[in-house]
Amino acid sequence: MYSHRKRLLMLPPLILLGLVAALLLTACGGNTNVATNISKAAANQQILVQPISGYSDIQTLDPALANEIPALNVDNMLYSGLVQLNNKLQVQGELASSYSVAPDGTTWTFKLKPNLTFSDGQPLTSAEVAYSIDRALEPTLKSSVSPAYLGLIKDAARRNHGEIKTLIGDSLLTPDKQTIIIKTSKPAAYFLQTLTYQCSFVVEKSLIDKYGNNFSDHLNEGIGGSGPWMVSQYIHNKEIDFVPNPKYFGPKPQLKKVVMPFVSEGDTTYKLYQSNQVDSSPIPSVQIANARSQLGTQFHQQPLLDVYYVSLNYLAKPFDNIKIRQAFDLAINKDAIAHNIFHDMVIPTNHIVPSGMPGYNANLTGPQTHKGTNSDVQLARQLFNQGLKEEGLTLADLPPITFTTASQGSVDKRNEYSALQQMWKSALGVNVKIDDIELTRLYAERSATVNNPNGLQLHTLDWSADYPDPQNWLTLLFDQASPKNAGNYGQNHTSNAIQQQANQRLLEQADVNQNPTERLKQYNQAEQALINDVAWIPIYQNTNVLARKSCVVGIVDNAQNMIPPADWGNIYISTATPCANTSQYQ
Repeated sequence: MYSHRKRLLMLPPLILLGLVAALLLTACGGNTNVATNISKAAANQQILVQPISGYSDIQTLDPALANEIPALNVDNMLYSGLVQLNNKLQVQGELASSYSVAPDGTTWTFKLKPNLTFSDGQPLTSAEVAYSIDRALEPTLKSSVSPAYLGLIKDAARRNHGEIKTLIGDSLLTPDKQTIIIKTSKPAAYFLQTLTYQCSFVVEKSLIDKYGNNFSDHLNEGIGGSGPWMVSQYIHNKEIDFVPNPKYFGPKPQLKKVVMPFVSEGDTTYKLYQSNQVDSSPIPSVQIANARSQLGTQFHQQPLLDVYYVSLNYLAKPFDNIKIRQAFDLAINKDAIAHNIFHDMVIPTNHIVPSGMPGYNANLTGPQTHKGTNSDVQLARQLFNQGLKEEGLTLADLPPITFTTASQGSVDKRNEYSALQQMWKSALGVNVKIDDIELTRLYAERSATVNNPNGLQLHTLDWSADYPDPQNWLTLLFDQASPKNAGNYGQNHTSNAIQQQANQRLLEQADVNQNPTERLKQYNQAEQALINDVAWIPIYQNTNVLARKSCVVGIVDNAQNMIPPADWGNIYISTATPCANTSQYQ
């Protein structure tokens, strides 16, 4: 998930475990220290003001298209899938009351819960599930996520390429209204996990029939979804408001309204929090020390399955030379970035698969067997000069290099990008130009970089786990023909392209390996090869550091930074203080 989504590592194991334990103790799910005389607030005060920080609007409310954290969070509120993740990141049935797989490993049968309806009361049947999954792969929709997350379904690629008109009756079968059968192209241990991604969520066909694919501005009519919430008001570039869905089949929300104002400048959100205008906020790094000592139980920190990285395009010079790629990696002092810029809110890493994920490899090293997350300037210079010689270049001949970023108004992010720029200049003598653009534009340009030598040359984003399986970090991001492979690993003309393609085949073997121990070893081997080839330059694993008002009860922080649909039934506003002033929303 690009995530940004949101999001350990080269520390010694005992120190690492101690750090994780400390962070988990700090992370408060709900408010367990609230005094016993605190009660639930009055009904007209059951309003949660939860800002969308760093965004001026939501990219899309269509679950078939969503690929950024705010959109994914909203989709979790509005729509439902066959299966979803709980707050422990375990797969559980959502629309499905049960599911099973045939001995062939490729035929999955899902039985729906009885009497399911959309928010307008219309029946939600297996036909609607099949329609939504098939629609997500419709080529004219041009979804950048559906081919990846629904790609295991038999003939999904043919559907997405327009070679067949529908999967319904092919790999999507609906023998009755309560049953959907999904056939996959191969056995895959992670298939259920892929179905937790929002592009498989169900949208009411009559909404699409009436308004087409641009239906976002009509969700306030009470039609379209089956999740715990409905849109009551959507004012673009200002806010989006939600009210409970009375037809929701799960635990009903206790809150009467959720208000999500857009705050485009991320650092502004904490000021709104301090003036009691919002109930939660990320904490700027320069405020961390004061926040830890002053906020008490309002302070929350949760390690995230989220890695910030730099991607280098294998099809764009000079990054078609592996030694130059390795030089750019080894020139970076990740420790200094984590400590000096982010005040240890993040953990420096050389890993693609983050700590806390199955398949995390504690023995992984950086390129050239570099240990630790500091820089090796001498080796970086040596590799850089060797790479220039191999390409017949001098420093003066080096093509201009543009580093494309999206700071989202964050001073910390701008400082990070400047630090990287300075490290490359100091270690390698390279002048790198920073192009700081809107995040939505960066997503689009990243997608357009796949198989494109004229795409992004050097860019930074983060990746958050869509589901807790190493396939989500490795095969999905770096395999042949993956729409996420924006670094063009394996699909290039470099001297080690053949070895990269062999590594991609190893990933594919791990995907279908039914022996869990062997499977993780294969992923470990492949990840080390990816790091050696600098498929990414991982910079740090993120933690979610935020302030949350004492009156907000029942939110369980988790490593994916999302609220599962069923959890909304446990969340309410208490009489504790402080709390956001919601008088304008009542």
